[in-house]
Amino acid sequence: MSESYDFLFKFLVIGSAGTGKSCLLHQFIEGKFKAESNHTIGVEFGSKIVNVGGKSVKLQIWDTAGQERFRSVTRSYYRGAAGALLVYDLTSRDSYNALGNWLGDARTLASPNIMILCVGNKKDLEEERQVTFMEASRFAQENELMFMEASALTGENVEEAFLKCAKSILAKIETGELDPERIGSGIQYGDATLRRLNRANNQRPKAGTECMGSSCRI
Repeated sequence: MSESYDFLFKFLVIGSAGTGKSCLLHQFIEGKFKAESNHTIGVEFGSKIVNVGGKSVKLQIWDTAGQERFRSVTRSYYRGAAGALLVYDLTSRDSYNALGNWLGDARTLASPNIMILCVGNKKDLEEERQVTFMEASRFAQENELMFMEASALTGENVEEAFLKCAKSILAKIETGELDPERIGSGIQYGDATLRRLNRANNQRPKAGTECMGSSCRI
């Protein structure tokens, strides 16, 4: 039996090695912590259908390797991504300092309208914290990113991070800022009925428009 959903969004999970990207993805998909997690080699993949603002959305999530030697491989997966979680480890100053490089890659290589949510992972290790909430929040604000701290271990804010990013994408579709029909948007219709309805709405004359024959004027 085929899955039924209204939209499909392509997502990325990016950031330095050891920040817990694979654990965040596993916690989101499986609802449990991945106790034994080796560094991702290349790219891993997961998907999940969630309810976002009354719509059924399939998140197609690509978890990219954080090591420099895989950078050329993982960059090819950025193309056409609609959303991304930009992950750092709040107990690692180095992973936080590298955020600018990862952000640059995402904005250069992915969809120009990509929605990015910065995630400070390992919130459960408060006593080992090296990056304050305020500092990371300021970085996010300066770079027009959404921001959350989360814990792949406890599950705190993991689902919320993916849903918040997805909700922002859906809002932009509803306002017309994002077009699922545009190639490279990272968004697809899942339901043919929704696609036909959207096309009909786009072709319908706007209020205050007078039409005669095949021509219209305001």
